[in-house]
Amino acid sequence: MKQILKGSIALILGLSSITVWAQPSANLGPRPLYLVNNMDDGPLKTKLLQCSEDPFYRSNFSIGHRGAAMQFPEHTKESYLAAIEMGAGVVECDVTFTKDKELVCRHSQNDLHTTTDVLAHPDLAKKCTTPFTPANATTGEEAKAECRTSDFTLAEFKTLKGKMDGANPKATTVEEYMKGTPAWRTDLYVQNGTLMTHAESAALFKAHGVKVTPELKSAAADMPFNGFTQEMYAQKLIDELKAAGIPASDSYVQSFNLDDVKYWIEKNPSFGKQAVYLDDRVYEQTDFVASKENMKALAEAGVNIIAPPLFALVELNDKNEMVASNYAKLAKQANLDIIAWTLERSGPLAQGGGWYYQSVNEGINNDGDMMKMLDVLAQDIKVLGVFSDWPATVTYYANCMNIK
Repeated sequence: MKQILKGSIALILGLSSITVWAQPSANLGPRPLYLVNNMDDGPLKTKLLQCSEDPFYRSNFSIGHRGAAMQFPEHTKESYLAAIEMGAGVVECDVTFTKDKELVCRHSQNDLHTTTDVLAHPDLAKKCTTPFTPANATTGEEAKAECRTSDFTLAEFKTLKGKMDGANPKATTVEEYMKGTPAWRTDLYVQNGTLMTHAESAALFKAHGVKVTPELKSAAADMPFNGFTQEMYAQKLIDELKAAGIPASDSYVQSFNLDDVKYWIEKNPSFGKQAVYLDDRVYEQTDFVASKENMKALAEAGVNIIAPPLFALVELNDKNEMVASNYAKLAKQANLDIIAWTLERSGPLAQGGGWYYQSVNEGINNDGDMMKMLDVLAQDIKVLGVFSDWPATVTYYANCMNIK
């Protein structure tokens, strides 16, 4: 770690001087302070305003979700570098595989038609699982396409360029279909969109001194895929981290598939110790209710870290204030550490924040309320970190609250 004299302060104790150690500096831009200024008046706003002139540093509490996906094409080199610049101490590569079983960074195996320019390459577009079909105004059918990483070799994948995730369902041409970026995002940074393999992302993160949190994505293709089993898939992710020289202590491998997490715990215990179970039970199972028993069962299976969406962790009290949910309390009682996802993925919050804020919609009225969300996550629940599509926001909060 780089030795930095923070704020030019040296503490003199007797004849000894102590140099303050800090993470590398971070460049946060104007958005975090915009959010703070947008907050309702109160002690939290006052405290967050007081550090606005301070220097800012990288924090492991700040996790780059697909990089900095609010404005940069997700899972591209440019998105990752932006996240690192904004002080993310941990950065995510969602991992899937190509036709020749090479691991690459994509949120889903079957999202190339919305996250890359594959449809603009006729020779490749014809290989898609479902080639582009235009919308039909007469029948009301929407435009559709499905292009999988497993439709292409790594060499073919690397010819593509990342774009902002989105598609126009009313499109009658490929060009129209590819123009689907939500209005609250931007296409300013799509000129390059460099796609990466998982191994390349690991090397990039290692070079910049950040920790990694690769997520093993469920395959859209049937498994085993040409002899490539789920266990081989899970192991290859670990092997590539080891090859990049990334220690288990700097890795938070993650999956929605509990069997993947159990595999890592059993076969790669040093990595399994920090393996993250992404908990989709809270929205995939309509009858799911958190309990002492189902949280304890995870802990007894060797799971140490659980990661649910924001709404599972917070609720409103009788004063319409955000507080820790019963889910969060039960997870902590079972000695499970928690990581939360995903901040800055909801657009403007004036209308309640949508899916990620569904448990507290009635208490949300401005963009500054995401700082209240962060405060409950950090102070009341004591999460390990927070995924964000714009890591600067979490980095700002972490620095103000002295969370390393």
